[in-house]
Amino acid sequence: MIPRIDFEATGAVSEALGAIGRTEDLRFSPDNRLLAVAGYSHRRCLILKLDIEPGVPRIAISGFMELKSESMGEVHGLDFIDNRTFVVANRDGLIAVFALPQGEPAGQCREIAPLRLIKGSRFCKLRSPGSVAVKREPHGRFSLLVCNNYKHRVTRHVVHRRLRYRALWNQVMLEQGLNIPDGIALSHDGRWVAVSSHGTNDVKIYDMSAPLGRGTQSAGALENANYPHGLRFTQDGGHILVADAGSPMVHVYASNGDWRGRRAPFRSVAVLDEETFLRGRANVEEGGPKGLDIDRSNSIVAVTCQEQTLAFYGLSSIVGRRAAEPECSVP
Repeated sequence: MIPRIDFEATGAVSEALGAIGRTEDLRFSPDNRLLAVAGYSHRRCLILKLDIEPGVPRIAISGFMELKSESMGEVHGLDFIDNRTFVVANRDGLIAVFALPQGEPAGQCREIAPLRLIKGSRFCKLRSPGSVAVKREPHGRFSLLVCNNYKHRVTRHVVHRRLRYRALWNQVMLEQGLNIPDGIALSHDGRWVAVSSHGTNDVKIYDMSAPLGRGTQSAGALENANYPHGLRFTQDGGHILVADAGSPMVHVYASNGDWRGRRAPFRSVAVLDEETFLRGRANVEEGGPKGLDIDRSNSIVAVTCQEQTLAFYGLSSIVGRRAAEPECSVP
């Protein structure tokens, strides 16, 4: 098991982390000052105020804000549009866009209303939305890429800031080969989108340089993860980290920037000790890490699951020394 980076936290922050219950995804804000954690079982979001010194490394959590809403249900996925606006995917409901309340996260619990609820359209309705990724588009628009867990597809909903995030259009973006898409990540250059496919025990990778649709075949696949969940590209696009909910592991995949073909992990590291993992092992699909994100300095990895609400690791300790040339077989 790789060593954790200990973080400093006030007693109130520690209590809030201990009370959040089952967690799913988590996400750093664009300015790296906040970390949002999805509180699935208690139907809320926990917003943590961070101070990160990556070179040391030192992490301090100096405050928190617990957010509730009638539009928050089983909060499974979340992402930031900007430093003050974020999106929540409710597995038992819809997509909701929220603005953070004014003021610093200083231990308050706030009830908030959404700026917008995203329902989809007649031929592209949202069903069991899980993870969500925000893609910035030209002219103030954003694409919300949503894993519809039990409809086995990813939908795209284009919203506009000036219209208070009203959806301008909705489409089924990906469907082929997916079985319970449970996590989604975009490469930083916008070329690739990776989707965890829980039912097929792999991660599908699609090439976004070509038009996407229901029949689009995956360009690549990441194999040998039991039940992949949260995942992220590193900043240079050379690695993908995958949290395996069915093991105590995070798997690391590597490429030269071209993610076509099938790959096995070149490195897998334990982020949970055996006792913690077995405590959450209600079935073969559970017990391991769920949410995973890499901070904006590309040096810290945050991981969450029910039995270990929050842990930080150095990215270099997870990735290790780069393998010469990752093994890949093109189907």
